[in-house]
Amino acid sequence: MTEIELNSLTRRTLHAAYRVHSNLGPGLLESAYVSCLAFELRQAGLDVMMEVPVALVYQGVKLGEVGYRMDILVEKELVIEVKSLDKVAPVHLAQLVSYLKLSNRRVGLLLNFNVVSLREGIYRRVNKL
Repeated sequence: MTEIELNSLTRRTLHAAYRVHSNLGPGLLESAYVSCLAFELRQAGLDVMMEVPVALVYQGVKLGEVGYRMDILVEKELVIEVKSLDKVAPVHLAQLVSYLKLSNRRVGLLLNFNVVSLREGIYRRVNKL
């Protein structure tokens, strides 16, 4: 996928996230936001996978799946990690970056829905591959 296509996919995903946040507001469990965001993305005609296992690769050897799961994977390219937190900590962003590296994907979004304005809860990270 080209950079232009990834940016378009990111925009479409963010529009869906804004719809979810506008309808639900802050204060719910992450699982509610994951389900509703997946629904919105599918309604937009996008391929969506939920709870996608992430294999651990160490020194070039795939050691298997050890419990890591991406909340949502859009079009097999965009990693989405959903949170509902009072404050996003550096470890949450590190988790997203780790998922990008382990899955060999370039772009990820961390979306924290527990904010008054979703704009405050959007974090985008890029894996240079």
